[in-house]
Amino acid sequence: MKEIVLKTELHRFESCREFAGEFSLGRGDFILTIRPIYEKYFAPLGLPLKSLFVEDFGGGEPTDVMTDKIIEAVMALGFERLIAVGGGTIVDIAKIVAASGGKTTDELYAAPSDIRREAGFIIVPTTCGTGSEVTNISIINRTRLGTKMGLVSDALFADQAVLIPELLRDLPFEVFAASSIDALVHAVESALSPKATDFTRLLSYRAAEIIIKNYLEIAERGREARLPLLGSFLTASNYAGIAFGTAGCAAVHALSYPLGGKYHVPHGESNYAVFTGVMKNYIEIKEDGEISVMMDFLSSLLGCPKGGAWEALETLLDKILAKKPLREYGVKEDELDEFADSVMQRQQRLMANNFVPLDRGRVLKIYRELY
Repeated sequence: MKEIVLKTELHRFESCREFAGEFSLGRGDFILTIRPIYEKYFAPLGLPLKSLFVEDFGGGEPTDVMTDKIIEAVMALGFERLIAVGGGTIVDIAKIVAASGGKTTDELYAAPSDIRREAGFIIVPTTCGTGSEVTNISIINRTRLGTKMGLVSDALFADQAVLIPELLRDLPFEVFAASSIDALVHAVESALSPKATDFTRLLSYRAAEIIIKNYLEIAERGREARLPLLGSFLTASNYAGIAFGTAGCAAVHALSYPLGGKYHVPHGESNYAVFTGVMKNYIEIKEDGEISVMMDFLSSLLGCPKGGAWEALETLLDKILAKKPLREYGVKEDELDEFADSVMQRQQRLMANNFVPLDRGRVLKIYRELY
C-alpha cells in the first residue's frame, strides 16, 4: 500500500522577484497565466519570457475546447519550461499542455497511460484551494460528454511547485472563500478515504485544522482578517493536495461534477453545494470508524456536541460563503436523475474512494435533499 506520494519538489518565496531570481527565469521559459497577474508581477521584471493569457481563449472553468486551442497556440511558439501561474483553471490546462506533445484532450483522455512529458514544468498557485500544484490530476469539462472528468497520469506532476503568498492578495473575497472551502473538502475527503494512511491523515487533519481556525477568526473579525492568514491558507491547501494526491477525493467531488459541467458553477462552490449533504448521508449508513474520529475532531474545534459537528461546520461555512440550494443554480428537478446517472456511469474513479459505498438511489437522495 502506498503511504504517500510526493513527486514534486516544493519551494516557497515571499515574492515573484525572488522566485524569478532563484529559478533563473528567462529565454526558453513560457508563462501561462492571466494578463493582470503577468502585468503586475512579471512584466516589471523585464525578463525575456514567452507568455500566453488564458482569458484570450475563453472564460470560466476549463473545457476541452479551450484547452485544445491553448495547446495549439503554445506548441506553435514552443517552450523548454512551462510555468503555470494561476488558479485551478490555469493549472488544469497547463498540466495537459505541458504533457500533450501536441495531442488533443480527447486523444489524451483516450490513452492516459501513453502520456509522456519532455519539457520542464513549474506550477505557482494563485488560489488556496486546489492543491493541484502537487497532484497528477487535471479536471476538464468534457463538453461532448456533458460532465467534468479527471485525467490522471504521472506525466502531469510538476517538477517544482512554488508557493508565493503575495499572489493571493488580489483574490476577491468570494473567490478566496470558494477556493479555501475546496481545500477543506480535499482535507475531509482524503481523511475519510479507504486509501488514507497515517501520513496522509496527518496532513489532512492539519489542513482542516488550519482552515477552520482561520475561518473562526474571519467570522469574528471580518473579511480583512484573512489577509495576514493567506500564507497559512496556502500551506493548508498544499497539505490537502498532498493528502488527496495519495488518498484521493470521493463522492463530494463526484456529485459536484455534473453541476459544474452543466451549469458552470466554479469548482470550489460546486463542491461546497454538496459537501455536508454527502457527509450526513455517510453517517446515516455508518456512524463509527474514521467519520466518528472526524466528528470528534470537528466538535473540538467548533465547540459543539459531536452529533452536531456537521451542522456547526455548515453554520461556520455559511458565514464565509452563503450556501445555495441546487435550484438556485438553475438545476431543474427532473435533471436530478440525469445527474445521478452521470455520477454512477462516469465518476467511479472518485466513488471508489467513498467512506462507505453509495448506490444510485443514495446519490439521487442526496441530490434531492440538496435541491
